[in-house]
Amino acid sequence: MATDPDTTAFVRPYALTRGRTRPQYRLRLESVMHPGTGRPGPGLPEECRRITALCRARPRSVAELAGTLGCGLTPAKILISDLLAAHVLIPATASDPDQDLLLRLRAALTMKWLDE
Repeated sequence: MATDPDTTAFVRPYALTRGRTRPQYRLRLESVMHPGTGRPGPGLPEECRRITALCRARPRSVAELAGTLGCGLTPAKILISDLLAAHVLIPATASDPDQDLLLRLRAALTMKWLDE
């Protein structure tokens, strides 16, 4: 079954990231992003506006943002890095309760998988 290119909304990851393959910042899957004071610039892709809107609704992890966007982890990290550089997003601090919960959950899951 052929797909109609006019109705397909798929954008190649390298087009979203302008050919970049590595994010500016090292981001972990469990890193939680909060809204910052900056605004996405006009040159950023629409996905950056979606990331911003999602984080304004509530803080979200890098993994959750990548899954919601459906563009893959590395492209999502690159877009999140762009937003961090523009101060649109800020990472959670180590004392943030959401970050603490995610770190404890990660440790518990790691222990479970290592024990088996």
